[in-house]
Amino acid sequence: MANETFVEKYLNFSRVNPESMKQAAIDTLFMTVIAMIFVIIIGFLLGLLLYSLSRNKSPYAKICYGILSVVSNVFRSIPYIVLIILLMDFSRKLVGTGIGAKAAIPSLIVSAAPFYARLVEIAFREVDTGVLEAADAMGASKIQKIFKVLIPESTPALLSGVTLTTITMIGFTAMAGIIGGGGLGGLAYQEGFSRNNNTVTLVATVLILIIVFIIQFAGDQLVKRSDKR
Repeated sequence: MANETFVEKYLNFSRVNPESMKQAAIDTLFMTVIAMIFVIIIGFLLGLLLYSLSRNKSPYAKICYGILSVVSNVFRSIPYIVLIILLMDFSRKLVGTGIGAKAAIPSLIVSAAPFYARLVEIAFREVDTGVLEAADAMGASKIQKIFKVLIPESTPALLSGVTLTTITMIGFTAMAGIIGGGGLGGLAYQEGFSRNNNTVTLVATVLILIIVFIIQFAGDQLVKRSDKR
C-alpha cells in the first residue's frame, strides 16, 4: 500500500461501482430538489413577513419582528451536522425512517429556509422606496404592491438567493451523507473514506462540483435575463 502510485491510489476506476455512483447522484439531486421546493416557499413567506413587520411602526410589529428574527437567526446559526442529529427523531416520525435521502429532507428544509428568508428580506429592502411610494400614491393594495412592485423589482436578487441557497443545500446533503443521509456525500464517506477507496471519494467530489457549477451557471443566466437595468 505504501508503494502505491498516484494513479493506483486515486484513479483506479475499477474500484468504482457505476450503479452506486449513479444512485448516489440521483439521491443528491432528489434531496436538493425536494428540499428546495419547500425552502423557496417557506423562505419566501418568512422573508416577506420579516420585511412587512420591519416596515410596520407599531410596537406589536416590532416585538413580533424581534422574536421571528431571533428564531430565524438561531436556526441559521446551528451547524447543519448538529441540526440533523437534533432533528433525527422528528425526521424519523415524519418520513418513517431515520436513514436515507428522505430522512435528510426535513433537516435540510429547517436549516435552509431561514437562510433563504433572510435573502428574501434583503432583496425586498433593496427595492427603491420611490417605487413603493409611487405605488402607494396610486392607491395600490398590499397584495398589488407585493406582486406588481416588490417581486418584479427584486426578481434578480431573489433568483440569486435561490442559486446561493441551492449550492449551500448541495453542501448540506454531503454532510447528511456522513450520518446515513445517502447521496454522493454518503458514498464518499462510506465507500471512499471508510474503506480507503480514494477513487470513489474523488469521483463523488467531482460529481458534486459539476452539479454546483451547473447550478451556478444556470442561476447566473436567469439573473442576467431577469435584470432589466
